[in-house]
Amino acid sequence: MKNNLQLTEDGRLKHLLSLDGLPARILTQILDTAASFVAVGEREVKSVPLLRGKAVFNIFFENSTRTRTTFEIAAKRLSADVVNLNINASSQSKGETLLDTVANLSAMHADMFVVRHAAAGAAHLIARHVAPHISVVNAGDGRCAHPTQGLLDMFTIRHFKGDFHNLRVAIVGDVLHSRVARSQIHGLTTLGCPEVRVIAPKTLLPRDVGNLGVHVHHNMEQGLKDVDVVMMLRLQNERMQGARLPSAGEFYKHWGLTTEKLRHAKPDAIVMHPGPMNRGVEIDSEVADGPQSVILAQVTFGIAVRMAVMSILAGN
Repeated sequence: MKNNLQLTEDGRLKHLLSLDGLPARILTQILDTAASFVAVGEREVKSVPLLRGKAVFNIFFENSTRTRTTFEIAAKRLSADVVNLNINASSQSKGETLLDTVANLSAMHADMFVVRHAAAGAAHLIARHVAPHISVVNAGDGRCAHPTQGLLDMFTIRHFKGDFHNLRVAIVGDVLHSRVARSQIHGLTTLGCPEVRVIAPKTLLPRDVGNLGVHVHHNMEQGLKDVDVVMMLRLQNERMQGARLPSAGEFYKHWGLTTEKLRHAKPDAIVMHPGPMNRGVEIDSEVADGPQSVILAQVTFGIAVRMAVMSILAGN
């Protein structure tokens, strides 16, 4: 249902809720469209009129810096009217339901909702109840999905490495709690990456990891051997219940990315991280700020990718 919900009857993108089940042609369309928007940020006048007259509502029920800000910048560069809803000061704090909040915002002539929520499936729920002319973008829901992060990661890899069909990619860290990891895995496999590895302690791997089509490693040196891309993940402490790790220091010792461990990857391997980074926990500053890091490029490309998603959803 969720896959059909994302597409119109003639196969166009209606909502972006998950990369799971979306065809390669849709992902490629978004990446190609994003490539055309990269140069907009380098112009003196950083705007195009594709969403002029449209109202985009950013509804974030969880804290965010990069995602919320880049969505706002992207919408404004498309000339949309942008409304950022402060959930702590909204009627949600008075007991209003999620669907009632959305219904009232829809009555304010919304055209698009960008939603981040701690509950998995929240964006799907909203998409099933909005009017036909409204599109919904999932900006992260629980442990489930973060499709625009997955797309901007795919864009970054394609920009620096070209074709996906010859790449080895390692995803390292807290896979269990990471919606980013799931979107990355779906994006990579859909676009033809032949080998996706996950490297993590057993306690930070989902039970269904064997069904995701990835190679599982528990040792950094073995898992990083000859990879082209290293994608680090943040420890999702806010989603953990009970002690799963002995300490942050112990995690860093075994699974933190250092210059020494990075030497097991290919010499021209790129290092990525969705942010926010815990320096000295999952990544060393020497690596994060080093010549192989493309972490800040991910943030920049995120604006173009989110512009592409919103313009496609708006029919442009």
